[in-house]
Amino acid sequence: MTTARTRETQIEVDPEVPLVRITREFDAPKELVFRAHVDPGLFARWSGPRDLATRIEAWDCRTGGSYRFVQTRGDDEFGFFGTFHEVRPDELIVQTFTFEGMPDGVALEKIRFEALPGGRTRLVSTSLVDSFADRDAFVASGMESGVVEGYEQLDEVLTAS
Repeated sequence: MTTARTRETQIEVDPEVPLVRITREFDAPKELVFRAHVDPGLFARWSGPRDLATRIEAWDCRTGGSYRFVQTRGDDEFGFFGTFHEVRPDELIVQTFTFEGMPDGVALEKIRFEALPGGRTRLVSTSLVDSFADRDAFVASGMESGVVEGYEQLDEVLTAS
């Protein structure tokens, strides 16, 4: 695996499978980290790069539910949507993730929440796509800066909670 380490966020690109693995630890209990992923108001406060605002269009975070959100910068809009395949409180979210600008590029994502000593949490997210080309396009799209800045903002949201 190729590994890029930026601050506390570890992003790994698997050489055998078209998969990206993101690992990040937070100074908050897993219940709070999970809640920030399933509560649309909280999610909108931290998701993506700092220079994008997030607007929730639809959010039904339950097994079998779906979502759509739009991120904006000036007049530019970027839509994302997917379905929640499995939601286990404080433990796991399995969902699809699609950028509307690349509707054939669907990722299957698993987000696991692990309690650590001292009331901390380790989040491990995997995104599996159809091909290495799709994975490489996903990584080249600015995903790393969006993930890193998003998790920095999540730290701020968790501190305020």
